[in-house]
Amino acid sequence: MAKVAVLNMTGAQVGEVELNDSIFAVEVKEHLVHQAVVAHLANRRQGTQSAKTRAEVRGGGRKPWKQKGTGRARQGSIRAVQWVGGGVAFAPKPRNYSIKVNAKERRLALKSALTSRVNESKFIVLDSLELAEIKTKAMANVLEALKLNKALIVTEGEASKNVMLSAKNIQGIKTAAVNNINVYDILKYDTFVVTKDALNKIEEVYA
Repeated sequence: MAKVAVLNMTGAQVGEVELNDSIFAVEVKEHLVHQAVVAHLANRRQGTQSAKTRAEVRGGGRKPWKQKGTGRARQGSIRAVQWVGGGVAFAPKPRNYSIKVNAKERRLALKSALTSRVNESKFIVLDSLELAEIKTKAMANVLEALKLNKALIVTEGEASKNVMLSAKNIQGIKTAAVNNINVYDILKYDTFVVTKDALNKIEEVYA
């Protein structure tokens, strides 16, 4: 089992923790990671965009001028796509963009993403992360001590509410509960930061 240093909120090492090989030392399946990211981005799309085709815009019932003899190009309707106020060619319509990923593939993609963060030494474990009050400056001081600029912070428990709200307005930082982590966020942020309680929860859920 791989060992990772456990840090406190000041950045000092206070111990070590062994990581579960079934989660943090799997074979990285890049095609599944790619599939999970594509599905995540697709599932975020609302699919509500809409525009009118030439059949739906108002007007244009009659031919604007006769077919021949005017010297102008033939036109069948003033609502054709080349006219101002005309319809849209291949107009977008509301649709469902969602992509389904099988549960086994989704779990393996998540494990692959976590393993890649461990392999790249971009995985930090904190003994605890608690703030007495909601204060952005206090959270910024913790991040400065840990030398974090762009990180995903995963927490567990009610005490993490102050942390989540304190980090909300800090650019480059995202907080998440264990049950909300996904492959896209793990790869998007440079460093994966997790508390010991959250790490235990991840190993319970995904082992």
